[in-house]
Amino acid sequence: MRIVSDAHKKNEPSIRITKNGPYIVSGSVPLSRQTLVCNFSGDAVEWKEGDERYPVPETSALCRCGGSHYKPFCDGTHQTNHFDGMETASRVPYLERAEWTDGPGIRLSDAPGFCSHARFCIRGKGIWDLVEESGNHEAKKTAIQMAADCHSGRLVIWDKKTGEPVEPVFEKSIGLVEGPIKGILGPLWVRGGITVIAADGFVYEIRNRVTLCRCGKSGNQPCCDGSHMR
Repeated sequence: MRIVSDAHKKNEPSIRITKNGPYIVSGSVPLSRQTLVCNFSGDAVEWKEGDERYPVPETSALCRCGGSHYKPFCDGTHQTNHFDGMETASRVPYLERAEWTDGPGIRLSDAPGFCSHARFCIRGKGIWDLVEESGNHEAKKTAIQMAADCHSGRLVIWDKKTGEPVEPVFEKSIGLVEGPIKGILGPLWVRGGITVIAADGFVYEIRNRVTLCRCGKSGNQPCCDGSHMR
């Protein structure tokens, strides 16, 4: 088991999961609203960042149970609504779980267990067919963008020549995801490689993109599994 050190807790942005309680965010991590934009066919096409700016204290508590009246911040509702936040997500590293699709110049790694159902990947032919057709410049460009928009990090494009991932560049920040329909609140989009620490002290694999549940209904705690859509 990988346990977080005291030095890391003091110096780096982190998210600590509390037992049946909120996420404790440390390190003055910026928050912003991120709205999923869809086309007329209902396919996800881009993210739109909101104008609202949230306070950025050194430490804050973000709601995990979905019941707070002060979202995205915790108001203590988890203490009265019988929230069960037991962590059940796999602790196996991403690459050990990934399936692969090969194309002429790029590869796609796909770990479905991370999926939070934003649906960028199914637009048009779908990312898997586009990767296989990536000898075509437009197909390659579209596949790379689709993977970059996958906020859960389920999908990652790799350059076959260098062996390196083709990743979007993020500052360490948290996006408050909202669906295209008003009132649908999606997960916390954790960006830029912020450390996520389990209630028992285990340090989850640090990744550029990951989504954490904030509706309280995920069966893959602490990760989002798309339950907010239902």
